Amino acid sequence: MKTAMSILLLVAAAGSARAYTPTATPVAQGVYAIVGPTDGRTAENHALNNNLGFVVTPDGVVLIDSGASTAGARLIEAAIRSITDKPIRWVINTGSQDHRWLGNGYFRQQGAEIIALTRTVATQKRFADQHLDRLEPILKEELAGTLPTYAEPPAETDRLERTLGGVSVVLFYPGDAHFPGDAVVWLPEQGVLFSGDLIYVDRMLGVHPWSDVRSWREAFHRVETLKPKVIVPGHGGVCDLAKAGRETGDYLDWLIEQVDASVADWEELDDVVNRLDDEPRFAHLKHFDDWHRTNINRSYLQMEGQ
Repeated sequence: MKTAMSILLLVAAAGSARAYTPTATPVAQGVYAIVGPTDGRTAENHALNNNLGFVVTPDGVVLIDSGASTAGARLIEAAIRSITDKPIRWVINTGSQDHRWLGNGYFRQQGAEIIALTRTVATQKRFADQHLDRLEPILKEELAGTLPTYAEPPAETDRLERTLGGVSVVLFYPGDAHFPGDAVVWLPEQGVLFSGDLIYVDRMLGVHPWSDVRSWREAFHRVETLKPKVIVPGHGGVCDLAKAGRETGDYLDWLIEQVDASVADWEELDDVVNRLDDEPRFAHLKHFDDWHRTNINRSYLQMEGQ
């Protein structure tokens, strides 16, 4: 019995440490999502705990975000190769957090053009060293060969429209959100939005000290007017606009309205955090206990200083 129990424990431990393999999931004709786990960055998930995607056109592939390392980029390439052998022509960056762009160098070496807005590249440069330092103890040798690689030149506009193989792709900046300079990719013919870190579902979004909560809410409602048929969020499962509204838009609305009123009433920060701690509409989201109180705290400090 003791031996059998030991074997069961070993099997369970092995299963929990199983490496994540990026997989392509079709979301529209020629459009695929690569949905990462909603856990934190780990060696097992290659720090690919976010969503990416790609579009297959007659003239090649458009990749949306490139992963957190050269090793991760190779895994993303393998997911694409399970669908098509067409060359990866463009790599579009929606943001500046590590797993959205640190794989750029690998794809540039394969001949891809890196595309990003000037706003996004400025933030990538600001955070590059910090992100590499954070990844090193997680990825260790898997981080080898990963060098920050930027769009050269970046697009000096807030809206870039390009066509590859007859497929229109729009990269635009709706407003600062999770990170300054975050952008989204819109496929108008397919009605598909790749939101980057503007939209979270299934897990709680995170407000950083450099996040702009008011702008984030405005940015969400700006892309809402597109009325996308399908959303590939930054984190969580592929969804529709209604779910994105419930789990990102409604949360940002609630957060700002509640904290704004508290600041106006001169309520003490600790009292605000404790009073708003239990909000059942959002408690089902993964990482709620890790992030909700922090989001209230940081939003209060932002609004108090405005």
